[in-house]
Amino acid sequence: MKNNKLIIGLLALFIAVSCSDDFLEYTPEGVLSNENVATSENAESLVVAAYAGIANDEMIGPLTHQWVYGSVRSDDAYKGGGGRSDVDVVDRYEQYNLTIPDMGDWMAPRTWTNFYKAISRANFALSVINDIPDADYQEKVIRQAELRFLRAHSHFMLKLLFKKIPYITEDLTQEQILETSNDLSNDELWNKIAEDFLFAYNNLPQSQDEVGRADRNAAAAYLAKLRLYQAYEQDDQHQVVNINTTLLQEVIDYANEVTGSLEPDFANNFLNGHDNGPESIWAAQFSINDGTEVGRVSFVTGLNSPHGTPLYGCCGFHLASQNMVNAFKTDTNGLPLLDTFNNSDIYNTVDENGEAPLTSDVTLDPRVDHTIGIPGRPFKYRNTLNESGDMVYNFSWARDPGVYGFLGNMKEQQAPDCSCYVKEGPFVGTSKNVDFIRYADVLLWKAEALIQLNRYDEALPIINQVRSRAANSTQRPLDAGASDVYDIDLYQSFPSKEYAWKALKFERRLEFAMEGQRFFDLVRWGEAEEVLNAYLDEEKTKRDFLSNARFTADRDEYYPIPQREIDFTGGLYIQNPGY
Repeated sequence: MKNNKLIIGLLALFIAVSCSDDFLEYTPEGVLSNENVATSENAESLVVAAYAGIANDEMIGPLTHQWVYGSVRSDDAYKGGGGRSDVDVVDRYEQYNLTIPDMGDWMAPRTWTNFYKAISRANFALSVINDIPDADYQEKVIRQAELRFLRAHSHFMLKLLFKKIPYITEDLTQEQILETSNDLSNDELWNKIAEDFLFAYNNLPQSQDEVGRADRNAAAAYLAKLRLYQAYEQDDQHQVVNINTTLLQEVIDYANEVTGSLEPDFANNFLNGHDNGPESIWAAQFSINDGTEVGRVSFVTGLNSPHGTPLYGCCGFHLASQNMVNAFKTDTNGLPLLDTFNNSDIYNTVDENGEAPLTSDVTLDPRVDHTIGIPGRPFKYRNTLNESGDMVYNFSWARDPGVYGFLGNMKEQQAPDCSCYVKEGPFVGTSKNVDFIRYADVLLWKAEALIQLNRYDEALPIINQVRSRAANSTQRPLDAGASDVYDIDLYQSFPSKEYAWKALKFERRLEFAMEGQRFFDLVRWGEAEEVLNAYLDEEKTKRDFLSNARFTADRDEYYPIPQREIDFTGGLYIQNPGY
């Protein structure tokens, strides 16, 4: 489906994708009903539209890359941009200053609506397909399974963001939807989502001929992810009160069923031309030059390209935090500095050439140069761009270094001469897929479950597998001739569960830095308050804009339920604590 198959049906689709102000009122527009569209041909178009729904990305209501919700809200990154007032709602997220629902907050409520639009598409398609006789639609059960997978994906993402959400299925009437509360227990909601993934797991083929369709492999991976989150049992105040060992074993069992492998080079995950590779288990598919005006490209990170160079032009958001940059330091054994990484800063000054020198006695994990734009280092593995421009990252590329520093993001960027690249006004979009689940995820989920079950010796080779790939990812131009700064090695042993647990958490941070996962990891582990307030206490000594930032436990783990949704349901929805 990557080669335009996913979006073919959109061009002639008989359903408009507009919506009202509230997701509960959202129905596809037009004069068609279930009765006159219930054919296999029409059903196929509806399934395509449902796939498009989970990737209908935008900069102001993101669905795929969670750079705002999972990265800026964590210790990985700063908002960036042209000062605190530039897209100020993200500044308030970064400050944990969102105590009044919807008061100037348009981003999270828009994401709520966008995910429920996607759910509505899946449900409408299911309601049509359910009425088609089996004999008339050979792919009926497979398409039902795909749609339930898509529906579960959207509900899962909503749960990560809002925790208490209504679970909407195709068998509900409009009246019943209006009576569907969000007041489910944590386990009840996890299990409802799991039911859809289990249906997909039991009814999808292991792989599909059309790349991009959900398959049993993706369903197994998602079940491993869901059971891992569910295993950290939370009370009504969002605090982890128990770790369910039965669910942890399910994580291991499902992870064992996932087929895949790590890309030989870490960089491949973030470069056009490697979409749907061996490490990509489940991804949003995008395309370009497909007959539409600007292509079916992703603009979710359209604000985030370097600002001070004509090669990109705008807008300098999503910048690496000093804390996260420091995390890539290694010790004399090539291992992370699990407890002392933040005792000193690296790349915190620039010389007269606009380059950031590295202290001579510091060694690094090479993933730093795959993740961060560092002055003096090649950007996207290039020193020049077709001899027309300097691609070495420079201090001048930072938009507001006095506020946010000058260390950029690189994973989500593509080179401007990439065939995947499009510029619409000042904003950059690309047809590069956005991975929801990489095989590295699956490996580290399994390692996490093993460690929590006191089987940390079994987790050791899994974590080392990820580190070994990182150590071998130094073949592309990364560091402008300073490759001797790299020193990464494998763990020889885990002397205790506590040490293994620290190693696992640190490995996840290094592997998925700035991919929008960090905040959700911290909330899952029940460590958000401790880690983020320690981060802020140190970081605000370096970044004045964080001087009043403070994470409040029992509130800031989740976003408020949009007030407009509570009002629309006449107070049926229950608000999250603290708002």
